[in-house]
Formats: sequence, C-alpha cells, structure tokens
Amino acid sequence: MAVPSHILKFARELRGTHTDAENLLWMLLRDRRFCGFKFRRQHPISGYILDFYCHECRLAVELDGGGHATEEQATYDCERTKELEGAGIKVLRFWNNDVLRNTEMVLEALHGALALSVDSQSHNS
Repeated sequence: MAVPSHILKFARELRGTHTDAENLLWMLLRDRRFCGFKFRRQHPISGYILDFYCHECRLAVELDGGGHATEEQATYDCERTKELEGAGIKVLRFWNNDVLRNTEMVLEALHGALALSVDSQSHNS
C-alpha cells in the first residue's frame, strides 16, 4: 500500500530532529547492531510514523517524552497501539528517561520481545 506523500515528507523531517533518547537508541539499533535485526527509524506504517520498526519481527518501538504524560495524549497513544496491534504489529513503549538512564533494562525488554517474536515465528512455520 502506498504511503501518502505528506506522511513520507513528515517522516523525513522527523529523521532530522531527534531527542537524545532517540539518538542513543538509534546508535544501538542501526546497522543490525542489536541481535542482528534490521530496524528502521521514523518508519511510516498504517498512517502512523513509528519511532523504530523491525519489519522481520513486526515490532514497533516508541519513545515517549513528557508530552505523552497528558491524559489526552495517553488516550491517543492507547488507541494507536490498539490499531497497530490489530494490524499484527507489537508495540513497545519506553519513556525517554528510561532509555537514557536505564538503557540496559530497555535493551533487555527489547531483546525479550525479539526472542518471543522469533520463537513465535518458528512455531508457526
């Protein structure tokens, strides 16, 4: 399915502006550095732009800053997650502070999700 041009343009713009947490996680994920999985950043899918996405495992990683702490944004994020999961995409969410201060915990959770996905795929084959 073709991605609307305005979504592609916005995704490209987002790739040029990162938070410190996004920069750190991208440094750890890019070029198959993490467990050999390919991640894309600011990847458009289902009308959304995902912070990081592993197509092989259908796994989205979303990083949230303080703006996500409002009730309105939390409701939107929940609806967005439900829609993505309905499309078969697992969504992991982390606070920017956790990425920066508790990187090992974030990577352990990510590793667990990737391992679960690989295990699930091998059982479905």
